[in-house]
Amino acid sequence: MGEHPAARSWWIETAPGSPRPTLAASERPRVDTVVLGGGIAGLCTARELARSGHEVLVLEADRVAAGVTGHTSAKVTALQGLRYSELRDRHGPDTARLYADAHRRAVERVAEIADELSADCDLVRRPALTWAETPDTEKAVRAEAAAAREAGLPVTLIEGPGTGGTGLPFPVRAAVRLDDQIAFHPRAWLLAVAEDIERHGGRIVERTRAVELHEGDPCRVVTENGAEVTARHVVIATHYPVFDRAMLFARLEAEREWVIAARIPVEAAPSTMALTPDHGTRSVRTAPLPGGPEDRCLLILTGEKFLPGDGPVTPRVQRLEAWLRERFPDAEETHRWATQDTFGTDGVPFIGPFHPGARNTFVATGFNAWGMTGGVVAGDLLAGLIRGDEEPPPWTEMHDPRRLHPIREAGSALGLQATVARHFVGDRLRPAEADSVDDLAPGTGALVRVGGRKAAVYRDPAGTVHALSARCTHLGCLVRFNEVETAWECPCHGSRFDVDGSVVQGPATKPLEPRDLDGTPGADDGDDEPEGPEYLDEPGPGATDRG
Repeated sequence: MGEHPAARSWWIETAPGSPRPTLAASERPRVDTVVLGGGIAGLCTARELARSGHEVLVLEADRVAAGVTGHTSAKVTALQGLRYSELRDRHGPDTARLYADAHRRAVERVAEIADELSADCDLVRRPALTWAETPDTEKAVRAEAAAAREAGLPVTLIEGPGTGGTGLPFPVRAAVRLDDQIAFHPRAWLLAVAEDIERHGGRIVERTRAVELHEGDPCRVVTENGAEVTARHVVIATHYPVFDRAMLFARLEAEREWVIAARIPVEAAPSTMALTPDHGTRSVRTAPLPGGPEDRCLLILTGEKFLPGDGPVTPRVQRLEAWLRERFPDAEETHRWATQDTFGTDGVPFIGPFHPGARNTFVATGFNAWGMTGGVVAGDLLAGLIRGDEEPPPWTEMHDPRRLHPIREAGSALGLQATVARHFVGDRLRPAEADSVDDLAPGTGALVRVGGRKAAVYRDPAGTVHALSARCTHLGCLVRFNEVETAWECPCHGSRFDVDGSVVQGPATKPLEPRDLDGTPGADDGDDEPEGPEYLDEPGPGATDRG
């Protein structure tokens, strides 16, 4: 049913691109590598392989660079909030240094590729900044400056009353700054990358969702319409990985965040790409307005992190709007949208072999909200593994998804699993959100008990009722309604569905089943009795996985 009118991405609207064909049901292509996912990680991997002479096919379930990459805030920087103090404290200074080296290299690769392709992507060099407004965050920013310096980044700690030198139009307590980073138009850059893949013999298809993976030598991937791809290698770059035999879902958490784009006077614009952990995080950067006026630019404001399906969304958007009005009183909102990120339990992305038994399947996920550099790191690293490069980057091992850090991950992993258990069991025991379908006003959705079981029911503005199974098709948690984006969301692992049941965002690959309002069970009847997670019945490595 498409993107909700209240959620329009500036990046997608200003770089629409030309649609690409789907993979026809009758097709049976054979390639060296099939890449699942047409975002920054998938396309960067495909480009490196295509330019190395590999025959590459990219399967994108929606449109190229229209998913997470098309909804990002698009800051390309090695300075990432409080990342280095967290990495140093959890893994030690060597890991923090390798991470910094990888992401500094990624920043330069973005610039190099833009130059090679003459990409019209509004790329400019800007300082990146992490600022503090409270005493606790001021202490954390000072610690981050020390950790970033130890990791090899030439950062500057800015202190003093009001703190000049931040490039922000309001006072702060302290800030750490890294110069010569990048702001760009992510979709324009990636559309140029996609064209380069095709120039080098690669193929990209859209509206083509993979629903089965058969590992072997070679591998086979089956799409939703029955097409089959045979490939020596498979790269899973679907953001949250589909076909998750490695049980990465136990080490990943999905978070959403709101983005507001607004016209502001140039004289009031930040000159840095800046972020604060305060206020539930706030991030600002600017972008040029195509066609002017010259005295205005576009402010991109991001904030209000929340878990998918975790309570009403409207108050979060209102808080972000209030902050915008307070800090930028002349702002005129033009667009708003939400983005979704995956966070790993040990703070380092998972890039490499898919699971312990994997010979020719690879994954890239868990970029911790820094996918503009993380995706570039993944592209270089995965392409090297597939090519069999003799000298892999020194940060290869630290990204290996097969790593086990039980002590370093314990706190995050336990918290994540407690959240999943709370929703998997607790949401089934909780009363329905509406007593009957008749209670739903036009434009609203809720879990309603139908025939003794909970159903996900939405009444559209015209009054038509759409009833679906409430069970997420990934692992069976009950979905919740997002009233701002008009979508059903899984609070356990972040799958999202349109009100017609179709998959908007994985890891789910199958739609929500329709429900009859008379209570007659369907193929998936939305049973709200606790069941064993479906992954316990999944085949092991080397067998068939149906998502």
